[in-house]
Amino acid sequence: MGFPEVSAKIDGLREAAIELERELVAIPALSPDYDAPPEQTGETRKVEFLKRYLAEHGIDDLTEIEAPDERAPEGVRPSLIARIKGASSARTVWVMAHTDVVPPGDMSKWNSEPFELKVDGDRIYGRGVEDNHQGLVSGVLAARAFVETGTVPAYDIALLFVADEEVGSKYGIQYVLENSNPFTPDDLIVVPDGGAIDGSEIEVAEKSIMWVKLRLTGVQCHASMPDKGVNAMRAGANLIVRLDELNQIFDQRDPVFEPPRCTFEPTMKEANVPNVNTIPGDDVFCLDCRVLPTVKLDDVEAKIAEICAGVAEEFGVEVAYEFIQREEAAPATPVDAPVVGMLAEAVKEVYGVEARPVGIGGGTVAAYLRRKGLPCVVWSRMEETMHGPNECALVPNILGDAKVIARLAAAD
Repeated sequence: MGFPEVSAKIDGLREAAIELERELVAIPALSPDYDAPPEQTGETRKVEFLKRYLAEHGIDDLTEIEAPDERAPEGVRPSLIARIKGASSARTVWVMAHTDVVPPGDMSKWNSEPFELKVDGDRIYGRGVEDNHQGLVSGVLAARAFVETGTVPAYDIALLFVADEEVGSKYGIQYVLENSNPFTPDDLIVVPDGGAIDGSEIEVAEKSIMWVKLRLTGVQCHASMPDKGVNAMRAGANLIVRLDELNQIFDQRDPVFEPPRCTFEPTMKEANVPNVNTIPGDDVFCLDCRVLPTVKLDDVEAKIAEICAGVAEEFGVEVAYEFIQREEAAPATPVDAPVVGMLAEAVKEVYGVEARPVGIGGGTVAAYLRRKGLPCVVWSRMEETMHGPNECALVPNILGDAKVIARLAAAD
């Protein structure tokens, strides 16, 4: 038995892929950070389901790693490792996906229930079907195909399903690395959590990320007597516009990344006053900064502080800021690392596509591995509908990605 038999087996798992996606979508796994009801903070329930599912399909070498978190209904945030033995344990082929998802957002923009799988031909819909169930399911199908055909992979295959990826990974991969690091520098580590629609992009580098929450404090008053107050919303609107200066100040370019520049985008805004005829005394909004590795976050912060000080002085408000997330870019995975070349060969064989190394603006769990000196790549063939309404995935992508993973691990 070899890769052709494993590949053929994966082709026969189409309905299994759909049904596994159906089960996963029905278990909402939202971080406690979202203040979701207990029935939707389902990382533990999702891991318990996966343990049963894997064991039923002959994958019973399972290790659970529980990160304590008193906010979770069960008091822990679990990650799970499932392993099948290869002809050699000198290295492991890792497929690392995450179990948590983001909230559905504006329900009026969905054409179906977010936590109920909708199937429309080759396209499936639901929260999490792409981010990150597609990668999770692809890894499971690849492992199943080896087990069910009796094929021994060249190396051990390990599936790692981590918690807490969407809100910083403190209780996920960070906890795994700090408490039971299972990796070696010789391992081939694939994170199927991003990629191009044709599978041609192998992500080897990420931008620095800085999420800034800015709070402006003025004086609330009646809108008919504005001179008695200080309108924090007007000051906040001006601050948003002035922060656009960051794009001109930090105008470096790097063609490896898409987009090839730093980006500074105002995003979430908190509600201020509940009625029209009140001038708001507070204004709070967030700024999402994705910064090229050649630019230091300290320099960006210093410029933000300078702009804030100017607005505070001109409008007579107090301006304070805090970081929701602040991560300097991790060292890039070398483009000549074995995992890059071997994955490119697998992608070409399965999809007929020439894959190339690229950098991205989004943050993934790969950054934590790279900081530990572990070369890894982020790769998948996906529609990139994650985090939006009507999130979807293509079943052929799930099956094709499973074949790429299998090709990476196969002996022949």
